[in-house]
Amino acid sequence: MNQIDLNGQVAVITGGAQGIGFAIARRLVASGAHVSLWDMNGELLDKAVAELGSAATSISVNIANYDAVSAAVAEVEKSRGSLDILVHSAGIAGKNAPLDEYDLDEWRRVIEIDLNGAFYVNRAVLPGMKARNYGRIVNIASIAGKEGNPNASAYAAAKAGVIGMTKAVGKECAKFDIAINAITPATAKTRILDELKPEFIDYMLSRIPRGRFLEVEEAANMVAWLVSRENSFTTASVFDLSGGRATY
Repeated sequence: MNQIDLNGQVAVITGGAQGIGFAIARRLVASGAHVSLWDMNGELLDKAVAELGSAATSISVNIANYDAVSAAVAEVEKSRGSLDILVHSAGIAGKNAPLDEYDLDEWRRVIEIDLNGAFYVNRAVLPGMKARNYGRIVNIASIAGKEGNPNASAYAAAKAGVIGMTKAVGKECAKFDIAINAITPATAKTRILDELKPEFIDYMLSRIPRGRFLEVEEAANMVAWLVSRENSFTTASVFDLSGGRATY
């Protein structure tokens, strides 16, 4: 494992109690950071913090509630004295259905969590980062946001929105020492697969030239560099983790 120096850094990881978020938390702790894990599952949060030890704390946060997100940011900044890194990993897959049959409430739910939630979290952390003239943000989008997946229009639309938002806000903050980037993973073996039909999972696997799903540690390895001080120039960019699937 390459050594990334994050000593003294404070990182917030949404969706940090499980899956890609937890793998990133583990890697950032190994690099010297303190991590604040945000998730809605209190049981998983307790388990994650116990595994990571004294370098981790947790807050139960609903990212679709801006007031809750803002309060959580204030809590981290007060207790840790800073908030240097945001890795926004929380999200849902939503149900599978053709667009003309897609349930209206389910569409709103996916957009509220996957797109509006990303906006809320980025919006809440940026004032402090600007005031301190330092920050690193990685928004976890998806290959679906670049290419689309049939019968998953809400998820694809939300993740495309995250990509566009990241490019816009990265340009807005380029005059600061703030780097804001996104990654676009292909499917990883995480709990999010529990929401999907087996035939849809098989379809996504068939689209990956590597012939396998992403390992969560592979995502963590890329993110560790993106949130380091060494990433001092690249911003408003999208990094592919699709196993060769992406065509651009």
